Amino acid sequence: MSSLLKPFSVCEGPCDSCSVRRGCRSSTPHQQPPSQRLAAAAGLGFLLAHQPPYGARRNLAAAAVGGRKITHPGKAILAGGIAGGIEICITFPTEYVKTQLQLDERANPPRYRGIGDCVKLTVQDHGLRGLYRGLSSLLYGSIPKSAVRFGTFEILSNPMRDATGRLDNTRSLLCGLGAGIAEAIMVVCPMETLKVKLIHDQCSLRPRYRGFFHGVSEIIREQGVRGTYQGLTATVLKQGTNQAIRFYVMNALRNWYKGDDPGRDMHPIVTAMFGATAGAASVFGNTPLDVVKTRMQGLDAHRYKNTVDCAFQILKHEGPQAFYKGTVPRLGRVCLDVAIVFVIYEEVVKLLNNVWKTQ
Repeated sequence: MSSLLKPFSVCEGPCDSCSVRRGCRSSTPHQQPPSQRLAAAAGLGFLLAHQPPYGARRNLAAAAVGGRKITHPGKAILAGGIAGGIEICITFPTEYVKTQLQLDERANPPRYRGIGDCVKLTVQDHGLRGLYRGLSSLLYGSIPKSAVRFGTFEILSNPMRDATGRLDNTRSLLCGLGAGIAEAIMVVCPMETLKVKLIHDQCSLRPRYRGFFHGVSEIIREQGVRGTYQGLTATVLKQGTNQAIRFYVMNALRNWYKGDDPGRDMHPIVTAMFGATAGAASVFGNTPLDVVKTRMQGLDAHRYKNTVDCAFQILKHEGPQAFYKGTVPRLGRVCLDVAIVFVIYEEVVKLLNNVWKTQ
């Protein structure tokens, strides 16, 4: 027994036992005493049995989440941008109608009697293309917005996942909040401000802006860069709560669906249903913030001192029901929006995993 313990004593040093593992000793195994060879083999076996697999130590992305590997942030950015561009081209008419109804409520009397009337009058005055006025500003923002959102979410969530790659619901809420704040500051606030101003301008009797780039140049010339960041507080609140709710609901439904089998595949239809549910939850959760944000980014934003004053003025002069103006068109758009984005995102990530090896 003493001979078995001898190679592991502190005073002897690691050369006998470690040389077997490193292959740095010049002598061959038959030159060592049998007791030392046995002890070295036993020590090596003990260490190998108690150390984590090399792949798990080297790359967290090797863990599986819901049947897929943890997404590399680069893939998330690319897939998110593609999904955002496709989604906005499909759903923009509902965004246009929602914005028109929110801005129209201040008219006395209001021009539109409802969603159908808004669509009818827009088509009569400007044709079907009228429902896509302002698309360019939103398209230019939708691609980087989704890219930042999914990229930030993966960056924040990857270190929080357990050994199997599973993300608990509370952490998904926090990661979604962080993703929403990031996209609000970097992309959403300036692009949404431009979108609302351009749509509002086109509704006036004498439109001033000839297009997206002309509108941007005029707004910056007159108001500076700060003019594109009106309603920043409301936008951060809206986007932060938006993505917190969406990622929380989506992750909770995914975990429920997977159960104890993280490798269970999710059909795109299931992903779409879960995404639509997450979108509906976010609409009912923060439509008041969306209304305040739209007011703060309109051409009449100078009427309000700040976000709180805007909310107070709406409540005082229009009542609490005004905070849910445009909920129905927004509900349809957001449910479709979130469903499309999550489905396309997941499918693009699967495609990228086949052509972009990050392991």
